[in-house]
Parts: sequence; structure tokens; C-alpha cells
Amino acid sequence: MDVDRADGRKPDQMRPLSCSRNVLDRAHGSARWSQGDTIVLAAVYGPKAGTRKGENPEKASIDVVWKPKTGQIGKPEKENEMILRRTLQSICLLTIHPNTTTSVIVQVVADDGALLPCAINASCAALVDAGIPLKHLAVAICCGLTESGSLILDPTLVEEQKLQAFAYLVFPNAPLSVLPKTPSVGEDDPVEHGVITSATHGAISVRDYSTVWEVVVLHAQRSLNFSGRTFSLEFRKLLRSDRRVKTRYLELYF
Repeated sequence: MDVDRADGRKPDQMRPLSCSRNVLDRAHGSARWSQGDTIVLAAVYGPKAGTRKGENPEKASIDVVWKPKTGQIGKPEKENEMILRRTLQSICLLTIHPNTTTSVIVQVVADDGALLPCAINASCAALVDAGIPLKHLAVAICCGLTESGSLILDPTLVEEQKLQAFAYLVFPNAPLSVLPKTPSVGEDDPVEHGVITSATHGAISVRDYSTVWEVVVLHAQRSLNFSGRTFSLEFRKLLRSDRRVKTRYLELYF
């Protein structure tokens, strides 16, 4: 992984992470997540009665709206909406509030690369802030493959434009118990030892993808630790203040 980067980072070095929660007054939950100069604001509304047309009324529904910084929503934004919605559905406990819809609004503030992972991280933080029951927390990371075959983590927008391919990978943290006597994810659950979401752009071989996966797994712990510290503080505040969630979140395992 020997490659020079314009911002001076090592190939396996991520940009500084920052997260602020409860940043919007009218939303039930909100968060601002930044990775370097990429910034995303996420707001959560709900759960509200009723599900989307065609959805299973015995489960909760997740609705995602992606708002670009400027201009109209296009095909890339629609793809991001779909990936984000499927990711959030996989980490939410959809049987807790059946026949309801939780809306997640994502506003792009600044895009300097790795935008979708930043949006996923912001949305997860906003769900925590809203007290939405989750199976586990999640962290998203981008890894790129250069024309020379080198790998770089968390590429900037300029770096992304020069990459042969890049992949977005979403990992779970340790199981999260969100209700009294609610069984957590089992030790043999494949999600715990794999990825929640994987999306690739560009031409990448199976061998290169396997290498990308290994590199991201090796360095994902920093983001997991950051999320753990950030959300652990939030849970303590919620439990002390009895705000919204009350006893919904009782135990947190990182």
C-alpha cells in the first residue's frame, strides 16, 4: 500500500471523524457526521402510524429521502437512497413498532469523497438519537483500488475520480440489547462476522475485492471504537434523563 496522497495521509489512514447529535430541534433524532471535508446531516422522524404501500404491516417500515447539496436528485442519489434504506432496515428491529414508518432525511452538506459511508454513519447516529430500537450499531468505510493496484482507505473526491474501483463496506459492532430479555445476535450470526452492506463501483476482480475486504476489516476497528465511544455517551445521557427511550436501551456491549 505504498502510494502518495495529496493530503499527506498514509494509504491506510482515515480522515478525522466527527459526530454531533441532537442538532435539529424539530426532528425526533438528528446527527451531523463528518469525515474530513465530507459532511452529512441526518434527521429522523417517527415512528409514525402506517407503512409504505406494499410493505408488511406486521413490521416497521424505513423510508429514506436523499437531498443533494445542490440541484435535483438523479440516478446516483436514487441508488444511494436504496442502499441506505436497505442498510438501515437490516440494523433496525422492525418488529418492535409494527405498522409504522420511520423517515430518515439525509442532507448532503459537503462532498469530498466517501459520501455514502458518511451518510450511513450519520443516519445510524440519528437513529440512536431518536431512540429507534436497533439490533446493533453499524459503521461504514470506503476503500479504493488505484490503477497501480494499491489500496487506499477513505478516499477524497479527487482520489475517487482517479481510482480504478472502490467499495463501500458496512460492518456491525458487537450485539446491542435494546429491550429487556431481548435476545441479541447470536455468535454464529453471519452478519457479526461479515458485512451488512457491500457496494462496489468500477472494475474489480474477486481477488482484489477480497484484499479490499481484508484491509477494511483490519482498519475498521478505529471507526467502531469511535462510534462506540460516541454512542455510549449518548446512551448514558438518555438513561439519566429518561428522554424518549426510557428503558428501551438497557445494555450496551462494545
